[in-house]
Amino acid sequence: MSASAPAMSPTGTPVSEVLDRARGPRRPEVDDLLALFGDLTGERPVVWAGRIIGFGEVEYRYESGHGGRMPLLAFAPGASKHTVYLVSDFAEKWPDLLERLGTHRASTACLYFTRLSGIDRDVLRELLERTLAETRASSA
Repeated sequence: MSASAPAMSPTGTPVSEVLDRARGPRRPEVDDLLALFGDLTGERPVVWAGRIIGFGEVEYRYESGHGGRMPLLAFAPGASKHTVYLVSDFAEKWPDLLERLGTHRASTACLYFTRLSGIDRDVLRELLERTLAETRASSA
């Protein structure tokens, strides 16, 4: 029996196919996110896990020994919301930024918002810059 690929790995899915999952006014917003993430990382977008637009790649390993690969920065467009993947516990690390961000919801490592127009883009950029710096530092 052959081992299957990890769920979080690049796929051959075209980026445009995933971007088109955002409909209506969210569709042009994903183009803006695509440009922002590309600008910050200098990397080309690749689809991960069939639905996540990732930029760059980093290997990680936990103290438990579990490890894998993940994008440096990533987001997932959706029909009803955008999901941005940040470092774990970002809400506790940077509450000052979240207070200024705009209408959003946060989980351990995900930032959710319905419309990019309801978000302060400068604050989003700073969250992404901090995530990128922390991710690069922890994988060095």
